[in-house]
Amino acid sequence: MATGRSNKLVGQTGEYLVAAELSRRGYIATTFTGNVPDYDIIASNEKGKHVSVQVKASSGSSWQFGDISRYFEISYKGRHQIVGRPKKCPVQRLVVVFVAIGAKGDDRFYILTWRTLRNFLWKGHKAYLAAHGGKRPKKWDSLHGAIMENVLTPHLDRWDVVKKCLK
Repeated sequence: MATGRSNKLVGQTGEYLVAAELSRRGYIATTFTGNVPDYDIIASNEKGKHVSVQVKASSGSSWQFGDISRYFEISYKGRHQIVGRPKKCPVQRLVVVFVAIGAKGDDRFYILTWRTLRNFLWKGHKAYLAAHGGKRPKKWDSLHGAIMENVLTPHLDRWDVVKKCLK
């Protein structure tokens, strides 16, 4: 059973793994241990240009989002959710790294821009609601979302996303 402490440890482990991997790739990476809104790490290249990195860590096969309305507008018509416009990225050059923490150091990294994540969540939530008549089956006003690891496969080890954000 996941506890607050175990969730904190997973998050912290993910941040340090991403910072270490960025360092291996030639970037200076500084973690903030969850004390900065919207990102967890700042990485800079040899020219001093920087990118903000949000880390999503999991020791399972999915990542949970407590409030998907951070990514797009949601309104209600009765008990039906209406998916509105996508929101703007809160920080310039924001990259999201999903870390699947392996039991024996066989960690996996999925890298995408915040905008790519937002569009993925937006389309996914619209499709989910369409499949359920516009109403969430269990809790109609829930803003919870989730991403399964298998749908992130195209983003596995896409560290070039970081490099592109620094051009």
